[in-house]
Amino acid sequence: MTVPGRRSSTFMQLLRSGFTDPSAAARLLDSDALASVRTDPVLLDALGATADPDLALLGLVRLAEAQSGDERPVLLDTLVSAKPLRDRLLGVLGASEALADHLARHPRDWHALVTYEAADLHPGLAEFEQGLAQAHDPIALRVAYRRCLLSIAARDVCGTIDVAQTAAELADLATATLRAALRIASAAAPDDAAACRLAVIAMGKCGGNELNYVSDVDVIFVGDAPNGGGGADEAKAVQAATRLASHLMRICSETTIEGTIWPVDANLRPEGRNGPLVRTLASHLAYYQRWAKTWEFQALLKARAVAGDPDLGAQYIDAITPLVWQAAERENFVADVQKMRRRVVDNIPASQVDRELKLGPGGLRDVEFAVQLLQLVHGRSDAGLHSGSTLDALHALAAGGYVGRTDAAQLNDAYRFLRAMEHRIQLYRLRRTHLVPEDEADLRRLGRSLGLRTEPVAELNKAWRRHASVVRRLHEKLFYRPLLDAVAQLSPGETRLSPRAAGQRLEALGYADPASALRHLEALSSGVTRKAAIQRTLLPVMLGWFADSADPDAGLLNFRKVSDALGKTPWYLRLLRDEGAAAENLARVLSAGRLAPDLLMRAPEAVALLGDPEGLQPRTHEALAQEVLAAVGRAGSAEAGVAAARGVRRRELFRTAAADIIGSYGTEDSPAEEDPGALVDRVGNAVSDLTAATIAGALRAAVSHHWGETLPTRFAIIGVGRFGGHELGYGSDADVLFVHEPREGVDEQEAAKAAQTVIAEMRRLLQLPTADPPLLIDADLRPEGRSGPLVRTLSSYAAYYRRWSLTWESQALLRAQSVAGDAELGARFIELIDPLRYPAEGLGEDAVREIRRLKARMETERLPRGADPTLHTKLGRGGLSDVEWTVQLIQMQHAWSEPGLRTTRTREALAAAHAAGLIPAEEAQILDEAWVLATRVRNAVMLVRGRAGDTFPSEARELAAVGRYLGYAEGTVGELLDDYRRITRRARAVVDDLFYGA
Repeated sequence: MTVPGRRSSTFMQLLRSGFTDPSAAARLLDSDALASVRTDPVLLDALGATADPDLALLGLVRLAEAQSGDERPVLLDTLVSAKPLRDRLLGVLGASEALADHLARHPRDWHALVTYEAADLHPGLAEFEQGLAQAHDPIALRVAYRRCLLSIAARDVCGTIDVAQTAAELADLATATLRAALRIASAAAPDDAAACRLAVIAMGKCGGNELNYVSDVDVIFVGDAPNGGGGADEAKAVQAATRLASHLMRICSETTIEGTIWPVDANLRPEGRNGPLVRTLASHLAYYQRWAKTWEFQALLKARAVAGDPDLGAQYIDAITPLVWQAAERENFVADVQKMRRRVVDNIPASQVDRELKLGPGGLRDVEFAVQLLQLVHGRSDAGLHSGSTLDALHALAAGGYVGRTDAAQLNDAYRFLRAMEHRIQLYRLRRTHLVPEDEADLRRLGRSLGLRTEPVAELNKAWRRHASVVRRLHEKLFYRPLLDAVAQLSPGETRLSPRAAGQRLEALGYADPASALRHLEALSSGVTRKAAIQRTLLPVMLGWFADSADPDAGLLNFRKVSDALGKTPWYLRLLRDEGAAAENLARVLSAGRLAPDLLMRAPEAVALLGDPEGLQPRTHEALAQEVLAAVGRAGSAEAGVAAARGVRRRELFRTAAADIIGSYGTEDSPAEEDPGALVDRVGNAVSDLTAATIAGALRAAVSHHWGETLPTRFAIIGVGRFGGHELGYGSDADVLFVHEPREGVDEQEAAKAAQTVIAEMRRLLQLPTADPPLLIDADLRPEGRSGPLVRTLSSYAAYYRRWSLTWESQALLRAQSVAGDAELGARFIELIDPLRYPAEGLGEDAVREIRRLKARMETERLPRGADPTLHTKLGRGGLSDVEWTVQLIQMQHAWSEPGLRTTRTREALAAAHAAGLIPAEEAQILDEAWVLATRVRNAVMLVRGRAGDTFPSEARELAAVGRYLGYAEGTVGELLDDYRRITRRARAVVDDLFYGA
């Protein structure tokens, strides 16, 4: 009996060793069963190292008490003298109450832990078969199974084997058990055994060599006559095989005094539980070829013959393997698999979803489904992916370039951690469960079993949530990757093309120069590098996307240029393979014309915008101005500052052009935008905001270079024309007016000279020869046009407009808006011109006649010689000029009384005119449709040709590309021109009525 002083010391020592009930532990240590070792410090330290010291000590006492007289000293002596056995035995006792119960019932089975101690051997299938060889009835088989399981669990909890090895050994033990159960069933019914051939096919985790401690063992049974004959012999053989299979299932599944081994589940067979338990090979194939659903082929991915007739099992695997790797060709295959995964999550009870380790979001199924889907899609052409093991398949996917190495490593780590959690949860009572426990003691034991000792519960929850979050993020990224569906839709021969087959496919897809295209393909995909492997995955799909454009050859060439520029950049190909619709977006952008690829070639890193869900959203004027001004401020010179601003402009022009192209063409996941007007408005706003920010940056650079922080005169820039109307296109100049006002104490001549200097410097900086597109500033709409001074003071503008202003100048001011420089001065300029552009009581008859006369003269004099007036977007019949002059005349006549008309934007003014009852709805719609179409044609010409133009291209491919941008299918260019003429003809009729009063 322990004396009082020692009792207190022991209590504290037990508490420090991790015992949660030191009093009970002290009583157990004082028991006669441990008399010879109770004071050995080695034992206490070893107990403290277990997952649950209290459980381990209780199990040890029970085991010692169950030993016969001579056996107990042997156990205890071995326990304190042999560290490997001590760690294994106490490790099992501290982690598994069920195995402790087994050892209490079968006290000599602890010797199973000694078997592998000396050489630290890892048993395999042969050793497990030997361990089960003496089991001739179900009870003996259960005892032998638990004895073998004990050896696996002991090495698992001690870390001698990792989670993958543990799962593989459990699968080997299951295989040996199925064979032993079939042997017992055959011995009980020798006539049935002689009358048939029976093959047992393992499915699921057993088939994939990755079994849990407690899991249904999924199987399929294949039967046949001994001689392979048909007819009556075959029917009798199937009946006999069915009886054997049923007996095998009962042997493994029935509960006895020794518990259950595990349920054998045959519900993955054809027709599930409603179908016959055993079928012939021919019957299986007939079902799979005609009736099988997508999920059944996914299940067959892990099929493995494990017991019974080896030849019949091999025949089954050989027969179904091609069907498995053709499954991805089924209609809606990818969508079906994705839908099935969502259905599994939706069916989890709400009270369990946060604790569901296997089926819940971020659980094991997320990893397994993502890996299996990638296998089935890419495995058609890559036999290296044909593995039933999740971790082996994940490694192969990473090696083949189908999954990023970082993503694969994170998934591997997360999957191993989650499987280890699952193993430890099941090992405790050997029950089939995937729910993380809620009880504090259970969580503590679970955390300690995984090596988390400082704060086991908190550390466990943190690690679990972290790994689950990684799994969910990567599952969403890989499982719902658009490229998967595109690859799945390729025919088998298209996923890996021989040179000859590639040439034929290129020609069939519409490539004008298949030989050159083939050279690009070879340059991109030849070799054994990871870059080439990923390209071989991307290219078969991208070829089809390029072919959906008017110039697939240009798309492929541009893709090669971008890939050559970025091929060594680690994120580039990973982005195309993994991120959203990046690959399809890039294909659309590269094959739609010259402008976007030219912008991209000068800054290939802008490809990253195509993979960011927010990457194609236009940035606000405030954000652009802030970035540009900050870049200019950091630069060491005016030239460097404007170069930085022009770099921002180039990137943002690419963003806008890419969004425009993708919005117009659409993708497989996102159809083309239905409202062309929204596309036009988005481009106009984005380019106008970008131009304003760039000009503001150039102004800041010019001022800083000559005067530091403050210019001797206040200076503002007023946007007019399309710039002021937020209607700029890709090739538009920036129409502006310059206004200044000398600062207090500054001579007017000095102020004027400073203003002239800053304008000249801005223009010089914005037109310096660089790789960036130039920005031309046009001030020809100023008072007196080119003959007038480039910049005036505010008072000079006031004097001019008061005495000399012409009607056309007031009309030009309708779209005036302050865009850069001194905001207060710009606001006063707008206040100055409002009475001119919105005259009180509207226009007089003389002014209206002057506007009409000027418009008519412009139509006859400014239309280029030889231009088709029905197809000129700016000056032609029903084009931009017709619509804009009509709207502007209405503004000048009625804006004084209709506030909605006081806008610089054509479409807003047109809508306001309709709302005010000044234009009927139908006529407003006709004008709007014509203006939007003409604007889109101008934008399309710039996107396709890389230079501005007001007429349709004459070259066939360029015209076809314009048509594709506008939504016209291949071969329908004639319809495009007919539609343009029809729409603008109707618009001209409205113009004649509203503008000319015809």
